[in-house]
Amino acid sequence: MISAFQKTIPVIALTFLTLTTATAQKNTKEVLKKLDGKTEAYSEIAQTIWEWAEMGYQEEKSSALLQQTLSENGFTIKKGVAGIPTAFIAEYGSGTPIIAVLGEYDALPGLSQERMAEKKSAGKAAGHACGHHLFGTASTAAAIEVKDWMTATGTKGTLRFYGTPAEEGGSGKVYMVREGLFDDVDVALHWHPGAQNAASAGAALANKSAKFRFYGVSAHAAAAPDKGRSALDGVEAMNNMVNMMREHVPEKARIHYVITQGGKAPNVVPDFAEVYYYARHEKRDVVIDIFDRMVKAAEGAALGTGTTMDYEMIGGTHELLPNLTLQKLMHDNLTKVGGVTYTPEEKEFADKIAKTLGYEEANVAMASDIQPYKTEAKPFGSTDVGDVSFTVPTVGMGSATWVPGTPAHSWQAVAAGGTGIGNKGMMVAAKTITLTAIDLLKDPKIVKAAKQEFLERRGPDFEYIPLLGDRAPALDYRK
Repeated sequence: MISAFQKTIPVIALTFLTLTTATAQKNTKEVLKKLDGKTEAYSEIAQTIWEWAEMGYQEEKSSALLQQTLSENGFTIKKGVAGIPTAFIAEYGSGTPIIAVLGEYDALPGLSQERMAEKKSAGKAAGHACGHHLFGTASTAAAIEVKDWMTATGTKGTLRFYGTPAEEGGSGKVYMVREGLFDDVDVALHWHPGAQNAASAGAALANKSAKFRFYGVSAHAAAAPDKGRSALDGVEAMNNMVNMMREHVPEKARIHYVITQGGKAPNVVPDFAEVYYYARHEKRDVVIDIFDRMVKAAEGAALGTGTTMDYEMIGGTHELLPNLTLQKLMHDNLTKVGGVTYTPEEKEFADKIAKTLGYEEANVAMASDIQPYKTEAKPFGSTDVGDVSFTVPTVGMGSATWVPGTPAHSWQAVAAGGTGIGNKGMMVAAKTITLTAIDLLKDPKIVKAAKQEFLERRGPDFEYIPLLGDRAPALDYRK
């Protein structure tokens, strides 16, 4: 099956190796045309990954498909990097600058959805509610197109695609950063699916997550409750204390949890229970403090309920460090590429999705427009791209792969991401990353300016300390 997909990707064979400046500019237009010609092939790859919907560190088929696509297009592959079987690096060229393109491909649990504008499970364990099937594929498309441009023009430098698994809570990139795999990179490029087209300065919340496990003594809940010590009581006591703590943390902090195990039967005092927590804030120092207080609450809960407790760090990410030198460049390229135009059938689908979100109809102009450039952003979610951004100058963007107004991590995002709407937004991102990488390879002054801004923003005393500590990759966190 995989080989059949790859055979649909055209091979670019440009015969000239040197170009004048005017011809080089024309050639970048040809690059975009070539990407247009490959839309169907890349869409098929993306939708195959959508069908597989593999969760963090379980993305064996998705990772393999992207690896094969890159390998068959001239990249050298390093598999299983940073102790993660589904992580990889694909490389082309040599020397500097070293440009990295990031790609994700993990799905979210419990969000299975058909390709339709009403909620209906596809009968799978997970769904691509954050559009990472599009993310990994667009980044792959961009890497291949930039590589072909480098070959055609004789441009020197190194191009790397970083296959980064388990972004959704697994902090895959953090292990890769910790391993030093980004240390020699000059610039890193990324993007993310969304409901609009924008390449303004990004922001993200720092995050620490852990599973807290309580151990008690089982007993008959009616006949001998005095003999039991409920592990679920420990979880609930911790939750009560953390919920009271919400009043006494900074206003912008976020704390969320799910009880992953709480016992099997009401008439058995549970001897094991587990709760999975996130702590977030726009500054990592605040997150560290909140998390330490959560640990104290867990210890107190165990003491008060006669149980014992331990916890496992699952993830930890830095906030996002912006780079305006790179951001304006990417915004200008996104403006050149333009947004998404819906067919009448896509507009009909979008209107149906919009109604499920409380709108009369879809604001399709938002999918076709490019949002104004801004130098600041309010953080909402978290991403392990944050750790990359504190290691190397990093820039990102978002494109309209979902119906405008759609929130991430929703069934509506899964549905649209499985249609031509998602594919079209994916190609907007592929084109924008391609143009930006070409600009960086052509003009070393941009890279130099981005590095200078990066060092100033990061500060002279910065020391990288991963928030997840020295633990090995949490390969079973979704099992």
